[in-house]
Amino acid sequence: MFYLTAIEMLELLRTRQVSAAELMQAHLRRIEEVNPRVNAIVTLVAERALREAREADEDLARGRLRGPLHGLPVAHKDLADTAGIRTTYGSPLFADHVPGADSLIVRRMREAGAITVGKTNTPEFGTGSHTVNELFGATRNPYDLSRSAGGSSGGAAAALASGMVALADGSDMGGSLRNPASFCNVVGLRPTPGRVPSPSPTAAWFTLGVPGPMARTVEDLALLMSVVSGFDAASPLSVAESGAIFTEPLELDLTGLRVAWSPDLGGLPVDAETTRVTAAAPAVLAELGAWVERVELDLSDAEDAFRIYRAWYYALSYGDLPQDRLGDNVRWNVEQGRAVTGADLARAERLRSGLYRRMAAFFDAYDFLITPVSQVPPFPVDAPYVSEINGQALPDYLAWMRSAYWISVLHSPAASVPCGFTADGLPVGVQIVGRPFADLRVLRLARAFERATGHGARRPSCR
Repeated sequence: MFYLTAIEMLELLRTRQVSAAELMQAHLRRIEEVNPRVNAIVTLVAERALREAREADEDLARGRLRGPLHGLPVAHKDLADTAGIRTTYGSPLFADHVPGADSLIVRRMREAGAITVGKTNTPEFGTGSHTVNELFGATRNPYDLSRSAGGSSGGAAAALASGMVALADGSDMGGSLRNPASFCNVVGLRPTPGRVPSPSPTAAWFTLGVPGPMARTVEDLALLMSVVSGFDAASPLSVAESGAIFTEPLELDLTGLRVAWSPDLGGLPVDAETTRVTAAAPAVLAELGAWVERVELDLSDAEDAFRIYRAWYYALSYGDLPQDRLGDNVRWNVEQGRAVTGADLARAERLRSGLYRRMAAFFDAYDFLITPVSQVPPFPVDAPYVSEINGQALPDYLAWMRSAYWISVLHSPAASVPCGFTADGLPVGVQIVGRPFADLRVLRLARAFERATGHGARRPSCR
C-alpha cells in the first residue's frame, strides 16, 4: 500500500476502500521497518499522526472532505517550522526547538487535509547537498545504504523512495531539492521563485532559495503544487496565479517542441556514468516528437552571481548566531558573506541581469533546456562532499553542484526526473528547465519523459 501513488491512495480513501487510520498504520510500519537503516525521518509523531488519521476518518464519515490531501501521510523538511513538533534546522543550537506556528508550506498542506508523520533530515540550515548533521547523522540512499541520499532535502527524498510517506516538501537554493530527487530516483520541482511563496522577516526579496514539492510521480508532484502554490500577501515576490492551474491535465503533445540538450552546461566536468545515463534523454524526447538540438551554453556568469548572493544570505541569516557552535560549512559561508562588499553585490546583480536577458532570448529559440541534475551519481555516504570529478580536483564543497546551482540563478522552474541507473544500480536524474513561470509546462514535459521511460517505478532494496 505504501508504494501506491498519492493519487491512488486518495482514491482509496475517498471511496472508503481503506481508512486514513489503516493508511497511516501501513506507513508507520514501513517507517519502523526501514528508517533505522535509512535515517530519513528524524522526528516522528506517530501517536499524533494516528489520532489525526482517525479524526480524518470521522470527518469523511460525516461527508466532510478537508481538502485534496485528506488523510494522506506526509513529512516536512526539518527546515520548515511545524507547530508543536520539534524543528531543529539540523543544528545543535535548535536541538529542542518547538515552533509555535507552521510555516506557510506546512500550513497549506495541513489545511488541504494532509497528516504529518514527522520531520525529514537535512544538513545544518540546509547547507550542502549531502544530508548529514551533528544531531542525527547521515541519511543513507535507499538504493545503496553506503551512498549519500543527496541534500539538503535528502531526508525527504529518501523517505519517499523507501515508501515512508506519500508526499514531502523540500527546498532548493543550489540544488537542495533537485539533487536528492536525482540521487533517490524520485521527482522534485524547483518552482519559479514566488510560485510557492516563502515569507521571510529578513530576506523577503531573496530569490535563490525556494520551497517546493517532492513526490514519486509527476502527477503527485502536480497535486502537491496545486496545494502549496498561490498568492500570499506576506511574500512580496508571490505569484498571483492560483495553484488551481496545477490541476489542469498534464498531457503534452511534443510534436515540434524545441528542446535544447546540454550534457555539461558548457564544459563542467561530469562523471562518465552520469554522462552515459543522461545521454539517453535526447533520444527519448525525439521519439516523442520533439526537435532536440545539442547546444553549447555559457552559464559561467552564474558562478560569481550565485556565490556572492549565497554568501550575503548566510551572513544575513546566520551571522548573529554563536559562530563557535556552528558547523564548518555554515561558519565558512558566514565568513564569506561578511567579506562581501557593495562592489561584489553590484557585480552579482550585473552578471545575473545579463544572464537573465540572454536566457530570455534563449527561450525564444527553445521551449526547454535539458541537462544532468548532478555532475556525479550518489557518492559514498562517509565522504563530506565530492572533491574531484574525472580526476579534476574541485576547490570546495560547493563546486560539484554547479550543474544545479547555475540553473538556480536563472529564475527558471526546473524539475528533476529519473533518467536511469549506473552500472552499479545508482539512480541518475535529468533536469528539465523552462522559461520563468512555465512551471506547469515543465511538469508536462517531465510527465511525458517519466511515462516514456518508466525509470521511476524501480524500487530500492533499502540495503
